[in-house]
Amino acid sequence: MQTIVNNALGYTEKEELYRKANDEIAEFADAELLGTPRILIVGCGGAGNNTSTRMHDIGIDGVDIIAINTDKQDLDRCRADKKILVGKSITRGLGAGGDPDVGRRAAELARGTLSEVLAESDLVFVTAGMGGGTGTGVAPVVADIARECGAIVVGMVSTPFHVERARAIKAETGLQELSDAAHTVIALDNNRLLNYVPNLPMKQAFSVMDQLISETVKGISDTITKDSLINLDYADMRTVMNCGGVAVMLFGESKTRDKSSDVVRSALNHPLLDVDYRGATGCLVHITGGPDLTLKEAEEIASS
Repeated sequence: MQTIVNNALGYTEKEELYRKANDEIAEFADAELLGTPRILIVGCGGAGNNTSTRMHDIGIDGVDIIAINTDKQDLDRCRADKKILVGKSITRGLGAGGDPDVGRRAAELARGTLSEVLAESDLVFVTAGMGGGTGTGVAPVVADIARECGAIVVGMVSTPFHVERARAIKAETGLQELSDAAHTVIALDNNRLLNYVPNLPMKQAFSVMDQLISETVKGISDTITKDSLINLDYADMRTVMNCGGVAVMLFGESKTRDKSSDVVRSALNHPLLDVDYRGATGCLVHITGGPDLTLKEAEEIASS
């Protein structure tokens, strides 16, 4: 977890340089290679667009990044492979004003466009911050469309800080709607993050959450798209994610000699873990290590 925090803080130092640079958006690639799953990351609203930018800058191989917003200025600042401004006729590109109903209507009006973009996708990650207008309203619609297109849909969302009281009820409703539309939802509580890094300014705390979501999605995507000693393919992912329900993400790291037990202990004590994982119906384990990682150590991690 500390590595994620360090990466996030390092990223914020470079952020202003990125914003001053002219962003050239690549054309969205319609063709896909036979046997290669089509993976999309869709960032909805301001928080979702921030995460899209982070993923774009980190670089995730074999994945297309899409940003959706009702706010043209936010969308222009975002970096993604494709950008979609929705609800122009009702928001005039000025945002949803914190109203999820406006965000939902904007997405429904663009349903045809979104269906074309999401067509033939195999795995779709929908990222958003719950509690705002655009992300809360748009994310469930995107998840519903992606599911209609036959994709496995995973929601990766954050919930508001306690100081954002006005967003709490909206977030709860939006999270339920997203859970109904997606196969699996991973909800990360900003308040638990605040307990882990209590002295960070709020902007940097949001940056840590962006980094956490981005590296989680990258880890899942790399598991599918990159070769490894013991491969997990898209079919494995589909089997686990198709079970549905709430998912929990655990992240552990270790540099000690006793890395097997330390990394498991680190994961099970993850500061964002607030769900009892013992009743889980399925599990995906992704282990990354240096050349000194032995098969025995990997087996000990997995069996623990």
